[in-house]
Amino acid sequence: MSFDHTHYIPCLRWKQGEYQAVFRLPRASKRMFTPLIEIPGIGYDFEKGTKVKTIDEHLAPFAKRVHEKWGRQRCFVDLNLIGSEERMVKGIHPVRFVFDRLRERMCSAICVTGLDRNNVYQQEVKNVVTKDKCGICLRIEIEQAAKGSFKNELDSLLLKLKVKPEDSDLIIDLGAPNFVPLEGFSKAIWAIVSSLPYLNEMRTFAIVGTSFPQSMAGIKRGVTTIPRHEWQLYKILVSDLRKARLRLPTFGDYAVSHPEVPELDWRFVKPKVKIRYTISGMWCVAKGKNYRDYGLAQYHELSKQILNSNHFHGSSFSWGDQYIEECANGGRTGNLPMWVQVDTNHHIVKVLEDIANFYAS
Repeated sequence: MSFDHTHYIPCLRWKQGEYQAVFRLPRASKRMFTPLIEIPGIGYDFEKGTKVKTIDEHLAPFAKRVHEKWGRQRCFVDLNLIGSEERMVKGIHPVRFVFDRLRERMCSAICVTGLDRNNVYQQEVKNVVTKDKCGICLRIEIEQAAKGSFKNELDSLLLKLKVKPEDSDLIIDLGAPNFVPLEGFSKAIWAIVSSLPYLNEMRTFAIVGTSFPQSMAGIKRGVTTIPRHEWQLYKILVSDLRKARLRLPTFGDYAVSHPEVPELDWRFVKPKVKIRYTISGMWCVAKGKNYRDYGLAQYHELSKQILNSNHFHGSSFSWGDQYIEECANGGRTGNLPMWVQVDTNHHIVKVLEDIANFYAS
């Protein structure tokens, strides 16, 4: 149940666009990464003034989708976006419900927790760990890891869960920080990583973060490139850690998303059509007008812009690339979730290539 620094951890909200993107990947690619699956929040119906679904309705299809779209390979599953007050109709805690269903389908899911989860949550996590005997994934915010009390807090959590460091996967989550200036930020992260307790004992060790913008409002129409600071940071950090002969982390990101998704009233929102195309060290974003007033046919032109940008990897690079080329030539435009699928599918393949090339050089 282990992997090294040449692996990849994408943090994915398990919505249709993301799980379909993963489903369409070749089997060989799936062996090269482990998804950190965040179960999305329930959502809110602003017109009715209620939640979109009950917690039972929301969680009912999750295990089935993991099994059908990812299979029985290892994955990390985090319920941090589900409200701590939520309970199923029969009073069952969501953590217990989800992992009971995953266990029934023989999915190799590892439960994720962190320092800030409440005692009830941690007790449910402990029960999962006891039943599954698969250890635990510790998702630690970088600010928490930087505290002088971090080791004591970590020891307390491990003791509460009755888990040893060698049965733990450690993910240091940067979230979406200000990476600039990159060299200075890298030094700060290096100082934190170099003082992490049990660094060599942990089963796996990863750093996850993103510089993808939370909003496309500041991106102009047409084709724009945005630096992938998290990938640039990772390469600098690996170089410095190598010199210090410290353990190298696995790279992780939030794919083509921002970790914070605001709750929007979609009656009044007019999302812009866009293609988020991952390239070496950057994203190439082709942005159009809003789809409510100008329609989805804009994707034909945006796909052409990607093809003509000198960044296109060719239709054989991934399923997502094939879809872009077909759309540019008059094929289906799909809908907004379809383009999450296209962008995410290409992104995962591109990052796997980046990691392989980086460690081969």
